[in-house]
Amino acid sequence: MSVALYTDRYELTMVQAALHSGKASRPCVFEVFSRSLPAGRRFGVLAGIDRVLDAVKDFTFDQEQLDFLASQQVVNSQTIDFLANYRFRGDIRGYREGEIYFPHSPVLTVEGSFADAVLLETVILSILNFDSAVASAGARMRAAAGSRRLIEMGGRRVHEAAAVAAARAAYLVGFDGTSNLEAGMRFGIPTFGTSAHSFTLLHDTEDQAFESQLSALGNSTTLLVDTYDVERAVRKAVELSNGKLHAVRLDSGDLVASAIEVRKLLDELGANETQITVTSDLDEYTIAALAQAPVNNYGVGTSLVTGSGSPTAGFVYKLVSHFDGENWVAMAKKSANKASRGGKKRAVRQTQGGKAVLELISDDASGRELQVSYIKNGDLVFKPELSESRTHHQLALSELPVEALRLSRGEAAIPTEFN
Repeated sequence: MSVALYTDRYELTMVQAALHSGKASRPCVFEVFSRSLPAGRRFGVLAGIDRVLDAVKDFTFDQEQLDFLASQQVVNSQTIDFLANYRFRGDIRGYREGEIYFPHSPVLTVEGSFADAVLLETVILSILNFDSAVASAGARMRAAAGSRRLIEMGGRRVHEAAAVAAARAAYLVGFDGTSNLEAGMRFGIPTFGTSAHSFTLLHDTEDQAFESQLSALGNSTTLLVDTYDVERAVRKAVELSNGKLHAVRLDSGDLVASAIEVRKLLDELGANETQITVTSDLDEYTIAALAQAPVNNYGVGTSLVTGSGSPTAGFVYKLVSHFDGENWVAMAKKSANKASRGGKKRAVRQTQGGKAVLELISDDASGRELQVSYIKNGDLVFKPELSESRTHHQLALSELPVEALRLSRGEAAIPTEFN
């Protein structure tokens, strides 16, 4: 499916004006970066590269789209002719998906003619900003959860297509699974699900609801025990499952106190193997607060898919260099609070004792190379599997100093220097 109209009109406005001025074919370098990390966080996680590569491949204009642009007089006939033959023919390099990034990290470099590269701005930013916001929040939740199971359950709180992308981004940073079946089918992510209060309310009694669920799904299911009276529900759940129930779920109230009471009751009833799952508007802070509670599984929804207060990663897409016919000229925006650095950049991460100490933007520095080639002359040369990106994220995360995983507000975990 074409994604060519997943863009802003001003991209086409610029192409038309550049065709008119004769500069549309001028070789250019654009870079994607963020000027700062959101909400005082110490690192970000790049996600969405897989979707970006698919979008670049699918960024071609079909006849229906061209007819729409012509009928609405969005662009002139010269530009329509250009768009009719458009496909990206340049180069794209970038950080590995799952990589850690910091302010000014050149996470993606797009090289091509001005017209080639500028058309991709909106779709690239819309993907990377959302996916990376979810991944960055998810990484903090994963750190707070430790080894406990963490499930993404935010599909009802975001656009249906974004829900699938959010599930993928969460799994990338270490979530154990998702409630989203489309994400499960498309990406091979393990899926999990319990039941809602409506299922209990559907039946004449809570006992009847439990009996029905256990009869249909067996003892491996999870029973929601806080519709009416938690203690009574737990006792009935244990009785009906002969103490073999997989898990009970708490979705309201004081989760710490409830988990402690439910664990004590389960053990008294001999259901020592029955796990406790908690949900209810969890974020990294509430997960951390539950660290000492006897909880086995967390289900996270709204906070995760909205970036836990930072729904965008803050990435921008800026022209940093163009070729004037004789030389490459570094270009940079100079306006207040939005200044950028010109010139194509190379980034390495330097470590000491296995821990990152510096992100260095330099042409000749030594260290771990952060960019890889994804597209060369318009052709895909590398597209990592989700499992590869998930593994790379863990490696990149392991390089961070321990203070990077603290939830308190702070500066970037390591500095970025330009040389």
